[in-house]
Amino acid sequence: MVEKHELKNGLRIVTEKIPHVKSVAVGIWVKSGVIHETKEQNGISHFIEHMLFKGTEKRSARQLAEDVDLVGGHINAYTSREYTCYYIKVLDEHIELAIDILTDMFFHSEFDPEEIEKEKSVIMEEISMYDDSPEDLAHDILIESMLSGSALGYPILGTMESVTAMSQHKLKKYMNEVYRPDNTVISLAGNFNEKETIELLKSRFEDWKTVSDHQENCSQIIKLRYDDWYRYKDIEQIHLNLGYQGAPLGTEDMYDLLLVNNILGGSMSSRLFQTIREDKGLAYSIYSYMQNYSKVGMLSIYCSLNPDQLDAAYHLINLEMTKLRNYGLTSDEFIKAKNQLKGSFILGMESTSGRMATMGKSLLMLDRIDTQDTILSKINSISYDRIMETIHNYFHNEKKSSVVVGKNHGPLN
Repeated sequence: MVEKHELKNGLRIVTEKIPHVKSVAVGIWVKSGVIHETKEQNGISHFIEHMLFKGTEKRSARQLAEDVDLVGGHINAYTSREYTCYYIKVLDEHIELAIDILTDMFFHSEFDPEEIEKEKSVIMEEISMYDDSPEDLAHDILIESMLSGSALGYPILGTMESVTAMSQHKLKKYMNEVYRPDNTVISLAGNFNEKETIELLKSRFEDWKTVSDHQENCSQIIKLRYDDWYRYKDIEQIHLNLGYQGAPLGTEDMYDLLLVNNILGGSMSSRLFQTIREDKGLAYSIYSYMQNYSKVGMLSIYCSLNPDQLDAAYHLINLEMTKLRNYGLTSDEFIKAKNQLKGSFILGMESTSGRMATMGKSLLMLDRIDTQDTILSKINSISYDRIMETIHNYFHNEKKSSVVVGKNHGPLN
């Protein structure tokens, strides 16, 4: 059963007890991402995520890792464009330890100046690593270019310049402004005593107070930019990424487009995979994927191939998109894609981590709890006629962007 609790300071907690499992996953979700940053602060959300693993008043960085490893658990975190998540998964008998470690990191991290300087080097290496990966580069350039009119398009890691400028004062000031109880959700899924766990969380979080009157400016209008971009890289292959308008997170259109994405390039039986790779042999890697944010979304098509094959592959991709716009889906494709979407979702929800993440993200970003049953209901409600209407509303030739990464080519068109 899924339950929601709200503490007097505005912190929200969502739990799902699953008695037949032997694990529990706990996540702390904070509205802290590039959308909340200024250009000068760019990368600060990600930097703070790193620093919470660098030691607390009672645990060194090594001890944080060892305390989790000693019980066979897993701890990690990630920063997205709109939020940061810290999570831990352990055997159910170690839930108190899991909560103690997360709250210790959350409230008592030291932000030691020497560790901050070391972490600058680590993050700069991370930036260089992604810059050296042409596939990652093609993804990053596309989204950062299409969203270049807003903070949502800032690079999550920041830039070399913004990372260099980070300081203890800047990190703590931003954390006081953005890490607030009304900006935070705790989600738990697994086997645990509900009453005892809620009381434990109350004892750790109920006295947490907002210490800044800073008001976030996330009311900016976000519009996708459509153009063609090129990045020179001295590599053998060409990496192509195409971007189309998508749907915002949690909307009816998002579920329609998830189904369309599966048919287009979401699996080995998809149209693009079968045409570009299996039938024509033009590329080894080709797929489509979606990115959904609170106010905007994107659907992208990526492939890597020999430069001599680019024109043929691009022509076939455009042909498939034209066929999709003009003729839509067959009834067999619609049924298959719907079953595929339901199946992949249910398999993902068989883990406590998957359930914790689905509940935490939906409560934080949508102010509602999307359970397994509610999401399955949304998928089941997709109709053939609705899908056809969504396709006509979203896919237009004039609303398309492209990124080419490679040598001796230049932008498309």
